[in-house]
Amino acid sequence: MRNFAPSGAFFMSFNSKQMNNARVDVLIGLQWGDEGKGKIVDVLAPRYNVVARFQGGPNAGHTIEFEGKKFVLHTIPSGIFNPETINLIGNGVIVDPLILQRELNGLEKAGHNPRINLYLSRKAHLILPTHRLLDAALESAKGADKIGSTLKGIGPTYTDKVSRHGLRIGDLETPDFVEKYNKLRTNHLAMVGLSNFDYSSHLIDGMDFETYEKAWLESTANIKTLQLVDSEYFINDLLSAGKTVLAEGAQGSLLDIDFGSYPFVTSSNTTIAGVCSGLGIPASAIGKVLGVFKAYCTRVGSGPFPTELFDETGALMRERGREFGSTTGRARRCGWLDLPALNYAIILNGVTDLVIMKPDVLDSLETINIASSYNIDGKVTDRFPFDINTTKPTPVYETVNGWMTDLKDIRSFDELPAGFKAYVSLIEQRTGVKVSIISTGPDRTQTIWR
Repeated sequence: MRNFAPSGAFFMSFNSKQMNNARVDVLIGLQWGDEGKGKIVDVLAPRYNVVARFQGGPNAGHTIEFEGKKFVLHTIPSGIFNPETINLIGNGVIVDPLILQRELNGLEKAGHNPRINLYLSRKAHLILPTHRLLDAALESAKGADKIGSTLKGIGPTYTDKVSRHGLRIGDLETPDFVEKYNKLRTNHLAMVGLSNFDYSSHLIDGMDFETYEKAWLESTANIKTLQLVDSEYFINDLLSAGKTVLAEGAQGSLLDIDFGSYPFVTSSNTTIAGVCSGLGIPASAIGKVLGVFKAYCTRVGSGPFPTELFDETGALMRERGREFGSTTGRARRCGWLDLPALNYAIILNGVTDLVIMKPDVLDSLETINIASSYNIDGKVTDRFPFDINTTKPTPVYETVNGWMTDLKDIRSFDELPAGFKAYVSLIEQRTGVKVSIISTGPDRTQTIWR
């Protein structure tokens, strides 16, 4: 099934030094999401015993391409295509049973059997149909100040979690689940009513509320047939047995609820901080931290974006990079690489290795800009500001030569054009972190290891 197995000195250094003491490596997005994390997890999966999602929910869209096929995963970890890898949906993830069921059905229809190696935490919280109503009502009430929600019920579900009202996967196994569900449903509908949101005409995935709710309730029976586990014990038992784990992040560091461009953020900790609480592992178990970033920047929805382009170059990035949200389908905003933001994310996560994605999108550009600092009210800084929304930093650019070479068929670092090597070298100098993996296209084979 898998005919691509990366090899060489990279994995010798990547695995051997870390696995004796710390066996949880982490893969984190360093921008505003959509960095290409799914592809890299898929490629790395054969090197690990376990791939585990630790936060977020179906607002994620991890795209994987191989053998001429394309898959988009929203809840299931991206190691699912390697049948020898355990895939765990951790307690920090929030789960919509209907969306998960559709995802499972799609994989099975394509000839895969995800149920064999998929495990689901009983402590993962449930996204109810009324959470999605609340999400739509809250977003509608913001008017021009919308944050660009995916309308998957993410914010309301995490709100119920921290306010101690939520329902969890394990509640599906209790005899009074329907009673618990109806109580929370009633509270949610009352809140929707207070917001003056007319949900009778609102469609959820093309269905009216009652139809969606009926399908959702039916899907919970299917979810109960999955391998449900007490995930904190499950993963620590695996670690005690010497198994290796890759923790798969969703969204990106600049969308972190604490450290992102608040309030235009997601509702979970997308940084390294979310790994321990989202899986139930100690900080001492964490080894390498792989930070994934694009050779340029993108963002979906509202929120600050200092290096955003509104010209033909931005449109070219969008077209060549197929920059449309895998979850929402919305066109992504595109712009130049932002080093102050990248370095900020590297600091937050303790990144040990960088992974650069989509440099091939820039193949045809004669010159490329990189934001090396910001100008804020006449002062130049290389630090990400407290309130990037109101300070509106102006990027200070430096221009480098492009490489004007098609990268998609290159498979070794030595064969890369000098211009691109210089681009990589500049990033390494400015961040202090080695670029260990280079992706030159969407397929798993289009990967260069250093």
